[in-house]
Amino acid sequence: MASLNKMTIIGNLGADPEVRYLDGGAVVAQFNVATTEKYTNRNGEKVEQTEWFRVELWNEQAKVAEKYLKKGNPVYIEGRLRTEVWTDKEGKERTSLRVRANTMQLLGGPAGSGQDDVAYEAPRQQQAPQQAAPAPARQQAAPQPQAAPARPQPQRQPAPVPFESNSGDDDLPF
Repeated sequence: MASLNKMTIIGNLGADPEVRYLDGGAVVAQFNVATTEKYTNRNGEKVEQTEWFRVELWNEQAKVAEKYLKKGNPVYIEGRLRTEVWTDKEGKERTSLRVRANTMQLLGGPAGSGQDDVAYEAPRQQQAPQQAAPAPARQQAAPQPQAAPARPQPQRQPAPVPFESNSGDDDLPF
């Protein structure tokens, strides 16, 4: 049976990334991302609930994070949830969760830059083979002059749609 471990987070950075350069040339950036859900409870009170996620990026993505990510920036993250077990100062075994990101998208470029959102994706260790789509039949036409090769464009992610629950209490099963 196949399994899936995938996290998708859209939120804001709680602080500038902490970047470390490790022996052997690896680079790791760690930062917290906050997501906030806003809703109205049964009593008609507006409630705001914030969740914090610890995220890590490696190598080229870590360098991009160091250069561009700042506290408060909105960011889109895709990755895997990882469990880490460690021992604290008192000798107690502790567990924490971390998101190891493989895709990061800066949402909203720097103020006044006019830049679109830019996506950075980590190289995949193993990719499923892609099947080529059959080429459509072409009609013979007069040869056209060749244009200069196009610049490679950054990979774009679809614009995320924020979730807002507008269902009433009537839909709740309790």
